[in-house]
Amino acid sequence: MIRPSVSHCPVPTDQQPLNEYEQLKTSWLFCDSILNWQDYIIKMAWIWSLSWLVAGPVAAASFPPHKQLVHFILCGAAGASLGLVLVLVRLLLGWLYIRDRLYNTTVFYEESGWYDGQTWMKPQEVIMRDRLIVTYEIKPILQRLQFTSAGLAGMFLIGTIIWQLS
Repeated sequence: MIRPSVSHCPVPTDQQPLNEYEQLKTSWLFCDSILNWQDYIIKMAWIWSLSWLVAGPVAAASFPPHKQLVHFILCGAAGASLGLVLVLVRLLLGWLYIRDRLYNTTVFYEESGWYDGQTWMKPQEVIMRDRLIVTYEIKPILQRLQFTSAGLAGMFLIGTIIWQLS
């Protein structure tokens, strides 16, 4: 019995889940989620800080800093966090898509356009390789992004409590 190998994969190179993973891992923004913790936090802080360019003037218009400093800071921080939330959602969606493509036993692909999609059944060795990548490389990234989202939700909660007390 001749087993199909990866070299006989009918899926176009750019649509193979492993290649999609490698491309995502090196692409702008997504490569930030695989940095060490310190560099990752610094990148997220930069995104949050840059979001202040929009959130700060809006918060200042609503709560003049010289009159309502606490409300200005809380409103600006919450507004700036929305930019970070959008980035986190984009990162989560991208990594979840790749995780699903790698974890599935079949690969849907398009030969030349949207109208002629095909499905390829992965051989057992490809399934095992892809699931190892999911377990040891993608799950830690997803856990990091979920931890960051939970931390951001905690900060929103703390900000809400401070807002109510001030």
